Amino acid sequence: MKSFFDKLTASSNNNTEEENDDILDFEPTSENFSPNLEEEEKEGELAIDISDEGDTLILKTMVAGVNPEDLDISISRDSITIRGSRHEEREISKDSYYKQELYWGSFSRTIGLPTEIDIDNSVAIEKNGLLTLNLPKVDKERKSSLKVK
Repeated sequence: MKSFFDKLTASSNNNTEEENDDILDFEPTSENFSPNLEEEEKEGELAIDISDEGDTLILKTMVAGVNPEDLDISISRDSITIRGSRHEEREISKDSYYKQELYWGSFSRTIGLPTEIDIDNSVAIEKNGLLTLNLPKVDKERKSSLKVK
């Protein structure tokens, strides 16, 4: 019996039709195939830009069409999660679309940060659909002295 690789590459010219058919008898398994993929609710993912401005990281993402009340931003010292949802104002049947590229529904994105941030002094600003997060870095070199009481 030939190996799968031999069958796939047809390394021998003596292949029978039965051996060639084995290659085409691929049965999808639960690990590599989800029959209800279209039925599962998909969650969108935000595109982001992160820049280093010296003592602050700046994160920007587009959230056009999302009410600020519908945004949930969770931050820790080394990561940020932005969640929200964008709702269409009126119902349009799928058959009415010629093209549909805008994303409607829930979205989220968790971003690992390249350095620790000061969560207490971080600020989120939304203007004209652009969400900007100002994330001050933790100054690990900062020293202070304590007075003994």
